[in-house]
This record gives sequence, structure tokens and C-alpha cells, in this order.
Amino acid sequence: MAIIVIGGHSRSVGKTSVVAGLIAALPEFNWTALKITQFGHGICSADGKPCDCDTGDDHFRALSDEKDLSGESDTSRFLVAGAKRSLWVRTRQGRLAEAMPDIERKIAGAENVIMESNSVIRFLHPDLYLTVLDADTEDFKDSAREFLGRADAVILHQSEARAKWKTVSMDELAGKPIFKIQPPPYVTEEIAAFVRERLLAGIAGKSPAADGIANRL
Repeated sequence: MAIIVIGGHSRSVGKTSVVAGLIAALPEFNWTALKITQFGHGICSADGKPCDCDTGDDHFRALSDEKDLSGESDTSRFLVAGAKRSLWVRTRQGRLAEAMPDIERKIAGAENVIMESNSVIRFLHPDLYLTVLDADTEDFKDSAREFLGRADAVILHQSEARAKWKTVSMDELAGKPIFKIQPPPYVTEEIAAFVRERLLAGIAGKSPAADGIANRL
């Protein structure tokens, strides 16, 4: 099993589009896709709606299989792109660690896994971690900043302007591959080739004992 994680520094920078693009470009990997969402105070993880159960443990996490093929939700887009299975993982902010055993059970037996998340990097050592950056978007999530140095490559929205974010330096990414995009598309042939090459090299070098998510936690 190969595991890819796609992160990004803010909302609406194209993380979901990159995941869907890689699924469509690399169908031979028979992907199981996950989107991990962490909700803040007053939001129920069961359905993402306002909830007064915030002090209890009933609703701090939920995992569901996507069945809808309309392409209207992010996880539905993964299925439309060709994922064999698509899962939406919801947790209360700061409690992703408690959901990791559930995630492990859900993806046991998957051929290959692609996840949309930043924070999961705290608990997982994937085969490949790509981060999506847009210099025109000022917001920079703490989780994206924390794990920026662990990115294997960067997908960067092409821009002539200086990056709007003030607290992050591109020096942290020195020496890493940087793929510039002008959406659409979010996944170019160059990006797809890079991911395919890295995953095939990693799979070829694994021993059976090293495979599976349990050994990445």
C-alpha cells in the first residue's frame, strides 16, 4: 500500500482538485480517497452542522463512505474522478489522534490511499506529501506551516506578485521540486509523472512487513 497526503496552506487553494486530478491521472493505483475535516467549537462531527453536544464524547468523530456520484461534494468528486472508495472523516478540532485507529480499520486492505489533510502528517508517515500553495491567498494555516518542511514537493499557483503571507519563507522549501500550475488543470502531466515515479520506486523497495498503515503511525 502506498499512501499520499495532499495538504495546502488555506481553504480554496485547490487541495480537493489536486486529489481528484491525481486519481483521474493515475487510475492504475486503484485509489481509496479520504478527506479529513476538523470542526471547531459548536459543530457536530457527525454531520458538520451546529450542535450542542460539544461537551460530550458522542459526536467528536465520524467516518462515512461516500455513495453519491453527483460530484457536488468533495468526496463525491473523488468517486467521479475514479476512486474505488471515498471516505469523509470528521473530527473535533484537536482530536484527530483518536480517530486514527478508525481510519486504519477503514482503509485496511486498500491498494493505495490518497488523503486530503495537513494535520494527519502529525500521526502518519506517508510515501509522499505534497502541499498546495497560492501566493495570492494570505491565510496560512498553522498545520500547513508546521509541516511545510516535510513536504516532498510543492504545487504552486503561478503568480507574478510576491507572496501575500508574511510569516512563512519559501526558504524552507529550498531544494524541493516545485510544480507551477495555472488552474485549470491542477494536475499537470509533469506532476502526475513525478507522483507515479516516486510511488513505483517506493512500492518496489518495500518489503511485505513494511507495508500497511499500521507501520506508518
